[in-house]
Amino acid sequence: MNKRIIQSSLIAAALLISGCATMSGDECMTSDWRAIGFEDGSRGYAASRISSHRKACAKHGVTPDLQAYQEGRNEGLYQYCRPSNGFNVGANGGSYNGVCADHNEFQFIDAFNTGRQLYTLRSRVNNADFQISAKTHELEENAERIRVKEAALIAEETTVQDRVLILADLKDLSEENGQLEAEIDQLIADRAYHEAELAAFEAMLSDSGY
Repeated sequence: MNKRIIQSSLIAAALLISGCATMSGDECMTSDWRAIGFEDGSRGYAASRISSHRKACAKHGVTPDLQAYQEGRNEGLYQYCRPSNGFNVGANGGSYNGVCADHNEFQFIDAFNTGRQLYTLRSRVNNADFQISAKTHELEENAERIRVKEAALIAEETTVQDRVLILADLKDLSEENGQLEAEIDQLIADRAYHEAELAAFEAMLSDSGY
């Protein structure tokens, strides 16, 4: 890769992060289209990505250098389509746009699917953690509601009719707590199962050199 691409890639990255629609006329006219192509390729964008750049710059009377863009994108794809990157893309929950047909696609997809499986197993554990936390919070909120209603139940100013209603509410809250506790117990068991799955998969990855 020549120095020009390396030096220009940071500029291109900044432009792409902010979105091509925000490219000003000066940016369109001074852009290194080879570097932009390299950035798009290294991020796994489809070839149609150039159309977004063309639309962004058309209103400024600037036409992208298609040849330079394609040459840069092809170089970027060599970086993107490495199996190690495929694994990282999958493990981070990314998607694959079918751009590696001419760049070790079989190895890339195999590594991508392995990374995706790791992402799925981690997500199951994280989702169980989230649900346990949410339901535990519900239990804490119910405990506060019960405390308030129990205080009202014994208050001198509370009428007999109000006490009947409060007792009904306390019964409902108690039943709700029982359901929440049962759900939390099941979620804890599910989390333990998913953690065991994840640990076994990570051990397999380690043995496989990932």
